Amino acid sequence: MKHKKILLVDSDMILLEELQEVLVQEGFDVTVATDGKKGVEKFLQWNPSLVLMSLVLPVMDGIEACMEMRARGGGKNTLILFYTSHGEDYSQIAGFNAGADDYIVKPIKMKVLVSRIKAMLDRLDKRSVDIQKRYDPGIRIDRDRYMVVKDGLEISLPRKEFELVALLFSSPRKVFTRQEISKIIWGHDLVTRNRTIDVHIRHIRKKLGDGHVKTFKGIGYSFEF
Repeated sequence: MKHKKILLVDSDMILLEELQEVLVQEGFDVTVATDGKKGVEKFLQWNPSLVLMSLVLPVMDGIEACMEMRARGGGKNTLILFYTSHGEDYSQIAGFNAGADDYIVKPIKMKVLVSRIKAMLDRLDKRSVDIQKRYDPGIRIDRDRYMVVKDGLEISLPRKEFELVALLFSSPRKVFTRQEISKIIWGHDLVTRNRTIDVHIRHIRKKLGDGHVKTFKGIGYSFEF
């Protein structure tokens, strides 16, 4: 389990220091951020294996930060755990809908938390190997050049089309709702009758083929192998 990188995001400096000390003693590489925006920046710079993040954060809350992380490439290779002092069902649902993998309610028992993190990372390693064996979509996302590489062929996409492909590709088989897509890609909710998303999906299908983007009528879209 050594050399796994963990990002901690919380405005509570005392808790951050305690969590960091415990996790470093367990052999993890740990970095911290004190608000949601800094958390996203550290995430992009550091590419952690796991993010442990409070739901309640300054500047950008945990839900927004998680959605941004997933939109910017935190797919199957990064686990995101939320923790909060609130145990309401709606908070958990919001966290999972934003792309979280698990949810922990304070107060945190350090030994239990460490065991849980180790078990999740171990399962992630096994799952990644299994997925690699079973699936070969032949698609790679080149974020530096806003390009999709399919079966070795480079496909250049307009910015919004690329961002939409990257979002869907970040969590294969996850259904992204139209509301999620409009907020993440366009920064606001598109009006109900606006066909912008549908037009972009149609263009993407023409370039990548019909088999990759699946429509869930009245709900949204997912990326399929």
